[in-house]
Amino acid sequence: MTRAAATPEPHVPSAHGPRWSRWVGRFLARVVWDTHVTGAQRVPRTGAVVFAANHVTLLDGPLLAGVSPRGLHILVKAEMFRGPLGAVLRAAGQIPVDRTMARAALQSAVGVLRRGGAVGIFPEGTRGRGTAEQVRAGAAWLAVNGEALVVPVAILGTRRTGESARGLPTLRRDLVVEFGHPVDVRTDGLSRRAAVDHAAVVIRDAMSDLLASAQVRTGVHLPEDEPRATV
Repeated sequence: MTRAAATPEPHVPSAHGPRWSRWVGRFLARVVWDTHVTGAQRVPRTGAVVFAANHVTLLDGPLLAGVSPRGLHILVKAEMFRGPLGAVLRAAGQIPVDRTMARAALQSAVGVLRRGGAVGIFPEGTRGRGTAEQVRAGAAWLAVNGEALVVPVAILGTRRTGESARGLPTLRRDLVVEFGHPVDVRTDGLSRRAAVDHAAVVIRDAMSDLLASAQVRTGVHLPEDEPRATV
């Protein structure tokens, strides 16, 4: 009798993203654009953390990686991992996610969290207005299964009304990244599914509240229209 083939384990990145990729993001944030960062001191310096950010343009991922006080691995849609850009994303430690079959990517991200690392995710699932009115369960699933705190993140200024989601902001534009207070979504006495559903609501509300206050505080607002291109 032959032994059944073992199911391959998902790739588990290290707990911290490559240092060079953070410097690239930092260069984009500080030199190419003028990024104002608030709340970095709120981010726990150790332990598992899920950064849950709103999503407006392609720049959001590199910007988050560049200004985060911790190295992190960001879940990026698999379509971006093509050609030269794909090689750069892999070398930077980002995690490809197939939105029709996301289990492998989520397992890789949980591996990072269980090593005490940090993961970045855009719970809205796609680029849009970035209001966080609708979020998917990925961030909640990671927080529950990775036993992680969630830090909501507001990203403003990367797209203005009328601009494309595939474009980049003009050079030296004022951008805003604000880190909110960590949220503990863990609950006792709930089934795993109910815990994820509860966590998704908590994360959505935390992101929405942070986005609203950040816009008032900075005067930098989310676009009023849906993007012309989201692929």
